[in-house]
Amino acid sequence: MNVSVRLFRRASMLPQPWRCFSRAAEELALQRIRKVLCVAEKNDAARGIAELLSNKRMRRREGFSKFNKIYEYDYQMFGQNVTMVMTSVSGHLLAHDFIMPFRKWHSCNPLALFDAEIEKFCPENYLDIKRTLEREIQQCQALVIWTDCDREGENIGFEIIHVCRAVKPNLQVFRARFSEITPHAVRAACENLTQPDQRTSDAVDVRQELDLRIGAAFTRFQTLRLRKIFPDILADQLISYGSCQFPTLGFVVERFKAIQAFVPETFYKIKVTHDHEDGNVVFNWKRNRLFNHTACLVLYQMCMEDPVATVVDVVSKPKSKWRPLPLDTVELEKLASRKLKINAKETMTIAEKLYTKGFISYPRTETNIFPKELNLSALVEQQTQDPNWGGFAQRILNEGGPTPRSGTKSDQAHPPIHPTKYASNLEGNEQRLYEFIVRHFLACCSQDAKGQETTVEINIANEQFIAQGLMILARNYLEVYPYDKWSDKVIPLYQKGSRFQPTTVEMVDGETSPPLLLTEADLIALMEKHGIGTDATHAEHIETIKTRMYVGLTADQRFLPGQLGMGLVEGYDSMGYEMSKPDLRAELEADLKLICEGKKDKSVVLQQQVQKYKQVFIEAVARANKLDQALAQYLGEAAEVPEQDEVYPAMPLSVRKCPQCNSDMVLKTRKNGGFYLSCVGYPACKTAVWFPDFVVDVTRDESICDVCTPHPVHRLKFKFKKGSVPPVMPLEFVGCIGGCDEMLKELLDLKYFHRSSQPASSTPQPGHHLQANHSLNRSSSETRQARGTSNMARGHLLSINSSRTPRAAPPATPLAAADDGNAVVCNCGSEALLLTVRKDGPNKGRQFYKCSLGTCNFFLWADEQPQDRGSSTPLQPAAGRTSAGFQRPGGGREPLGSSSWDTGGSGGGTVCRCDQPAVTRTVQKDGPNKGRQFHTCPKPREQQCGFFQWADENVAPGPAGDDSLNHFGSNGYSKGLGSKAKRPGNLSSASAAKKPRTCSICHQPGHTRKTCPQNH
Repeated sequence: MNVSVRLFRRASMLPQPWRCFSRAAEELALQRIRKVLCVAEKNDAARGIAELLSNKRMRRREGFSKFNKIYEYDYQMFGQNVTMVMTSVSGHLLAHDFIMPFRKWHSCNPLALFDAEIEKFCPENYLDIKRTLEREIQQCQALVIWTDCDREGENIGFEIIHVCRAVKPNLQVFRARFSEITPHAVRAACENLTQPDQRTSDAVDVRQELDLRIGAAFTRFQTLRLRKIFPDILADQLISYGSCQFPTLGFVVERFKAIQAFVPETFYKIKVTHDHEDGNVVFNWKRNRLFNHTACLVLYQMCMEDPVATVVDVVSKPKSKWRPLPLDTVELEKLASRKLKINAKETMTIAEKLYTKGFISYPRTETNIFPKELNLSALVEQQTQDPNWGGFAQRILNEGGPTPRSGTKSDQAHPPIHPTKYASNLEGNEQRLYEFIVRHFLACCSQDAKGQETTVEINIANEQFIAQGLMILARNYLEVYPYDKWSDKVIPLYQKGSRFQPTTVEMVDGETSPPLLLTEADLIALMEKHGIGTDATHAEHIETIKTRMYVGLTADQRFLPGQLGMGLVEGYDSMGYEMSKPDLRAELEADLKLICEGKKDKSVVLQQQVQKYKQVFIEAVARANKLDQALAQYLGEAAEVPEQDEVYPAMPLSVRKCPQCNSDMVLKTRKNGGFYLSCVGYPACKTAVWFPDFVVDVTRDESICDVCTPHPVHRLKFKFKKGSVPPVMPLEFVGCIGGCDEMLKELLDLKYFHRSSQPASSTPQPGHHLQANHSLNRSSSETRQARGTSNMARGHLLSINSSRTPRAAPPATPLAAADDGNAVVCNCGSEALLLTVRKDGPNKGRQFYKCSLGTCNFFLWADEQPQDRGSSTPLQPAAGRTSAGFQRPGGGREPLGSSSWDTGGSGGGTVCRCDQPAVTRTVQKDGPNKGRQFHTCPKPREQQCGFFQWADENVAPGPAGDDSLNHFGSNGYSKGLGSKAKRPGNLSSASAAKKPRTCSICHQPGHTRKTCPQNH
């Protein structure tokens, strides 16, 4: 069939005026196709398809990936000659994972993984394949997906489409549907191209996301907790959880516990034998057995009173042993395990190889009915050349052709597994599995085995006994299928009404026996029955519980649960949630089928399942001690863990959105003490806000600021060190760091600037973005302002300046009055130490005073007299705003808002932020500052602007007429004495001060890379 004809049938439902236009448009689009990119799921499949379509005349060339070649050939498609470019991926091209911060095990509480953002990306080892697709699609006008025709293959197809359409958004895409790599199948697929099935791909996306969220959350919870509880045994153990692997483990544990709980019961029965010239015949009691000894004994004694048997019935009827049904995936796994002793994982690996080589049809199928259009006679004829089963295959053709049994299942996608061509050069397990598939196919195309069954019934003292014999008349399929056994059972010829003396009549006893441990075939059957996994994933789940050491194998290859597996199942079962039972996962598998059928929406299923497992997780964590107790029975005494938070990290609660990348910003604690607000996008985004050392504790408050944006911005609950904040401010304070809380902003020296892509020298504008303050004391010069801004742009760190960055030079400090005109005292009241600058620079040789005890930040140039400073013109803060105050290293604090040079005992000329004359008050509270005077706003407390200044401390101004030392940028905020400023003298000394060392990771001063909080 011409492809274009088939494609245009979809337009037949359009109104007549548009139908011709649509058909003409599609015909025109198809006529423009000159080159087609074809992508298969594996390189072997790509090569096989290319060989068949090109008659082995394709041209091979290399792609970026050395494992995925490119095959070019000409082919007739879309009614014209086109160049086909055939290449491949290697399974899934894209992967699901959490965004960066959540990938680390200790980044968050596992509960957060149920809501954490997930991204789909190309893993590094597949980037070469992606590059090949991106390069090749540029020269092509159409894309044909040749991946396997199942759920996973459909999803892989959409991953390929996603990559290619990123290069060519309007690319035409088609889907080739095939079940075997044979000339007829691939040519038919080319002639009947369809569209990819989005719903099938959606089902895989849902399953992948749920498996990631559920598996990661429970695995981290189990592993982190149990390593702490049982450190000696599980210290390095990964204790994984999967919504399929756990029910699979549950089946093994359930059978083991059934055996353990089994109590044998004694039973009794009567057995009759008759020796005949043709052999010994055993007659079985029609009652089978009794569990009451006395009742059986009475009946036995009655038989022994007259132990003569009378033949009451002889029935002879035809008996058939049915040939096998066509082979689906589950039966292949089960039979290979039972008959060939090849485990399911190896079976599927071998079957996939045979498929890609073109020897068998697609091995992942749920169908056990051969479609009518499949030419079975041609397939049987291919096998007539084999020396072992060729004669049997010829007999099938001679006796009317194949007549296979039909099963009841069909996935409407693939036929049952069957040989597609004869192979005589295979070895090892490949040869054994191929032979099994061929023999199974020939057997189901043959006839049932025929026999004659004879049943003889006798009577002794009114008790009935039965014996059966079998005579095989025609073995039929059994001749080619040695995996089934059916043998003759000779029985003498008895006549109805005849009597004979039995050889023995005896009463025997026995005991009921427990069920056997599960074999792999039994386990697969249970998984299929309860809807755990799919035919394509059964082997993976079984392999997982083996590699995790949850189960082991006995000498006869039966599953035995390990101590860890037993403990986990019993622990979760004791919580009330039977997570080892198949119900939860079976519901999901049913929902996935409904998504494929278009009966359920992808997002609805995802939301429902996430919430369901999230609730289970919450309750499991709350009852985690039951898990400890269950495992303690097998692993020994559990270690005491007093706090649950010690087992796994606290769940990060978002305080606000990051101004740099719009991710959440969360509170974190440094290992060596202290707090900071960090973007969860680290290390891609290094935005952070560092809190000073006098912040003893900080937590997120549930209240949300109504002013700051972007919403929501949560307020923070601070606890400050005693004596480190103004008396007007409580030690426990709830405030917003979004920019609206003036008092908190000045106390922590928060700077709010709008990030922009403008040159670094541009003047920052006020905004809602936190910006790092990297520069030291900023002068009014454009050069110095540009340098500070460029540092911010490089670091992407939001930093709060504080006294905990010791390498920054101390700020300008007030000058104490000299008692005798000669002595200079610091803020501590001690005599200041006179030192000389020895470092090369403009201030070399200049003398200065500093605190002799090192307990305060006092600094004074010796050639600048106090009286000169006292007579200087007072500097008023711009727009009434004031500088921020900080705790000194020695425990004292800098003034929080005054830039005037008034040291009088009253407010003097000092004004507050409201432009009102400040009032002078005295500290009454017990502490180091009791009796000390300070200036503050004259308004009632609830209306105060937050202004504060110690009355006995001085502020060193800049040179006359230069207020750049007190005013920062153009926003009107003054710099303040508590910030990381250089020692002021004149402008040249400020510019010559040494730049502090910074961390090589976050580029912040005050610590090194070893102690950087971003590195922990």
